[in-house]
Amino acid sequence: QVQLVESGGGLVQPGRSLTLSCAASGFIFSRYVMSWHRQAPGKERELVAAISSISTNTNYADSVRGRFTISRDNAKNTVFLQMNSLKPDDTAVYYCKVNYPPPFGSWGQGTQVTVSS
Repeated sequence: QVQLVESGGGLVQPGRSLTLSCAASGFIFSRYVMSWHRQAPGKERELVAAISSISTNTNYADSVRGRFTISRDNAKNTVFLQMNSLKPDDTAVYYCKVNYPPPFGSWGQGTQVTVSS
């Protein structure tokens, strides 16, 4: 059974940094693209960043490119999201996702990030 467990969220002031982690189990982690998504109150869930199975490719939402970095450690079955220069608009619940099993994939339970002074 796929499990994705996010951690690292919290309350942070604008301009500061946070690193989110997502620990995965129940599937062959090194074979799958991993992604981070977020959902702010009253808004649809959106893709934040994705990383290919062996980290050769990454892509980012325009709103976070240059501030956020996605990475993974296949030896530890963990994907990370380093978030720098945080803004109030980054406030959301952040979710980790894997596209397994098909067709819908699996989501973590989410971790709250609040950016406020």
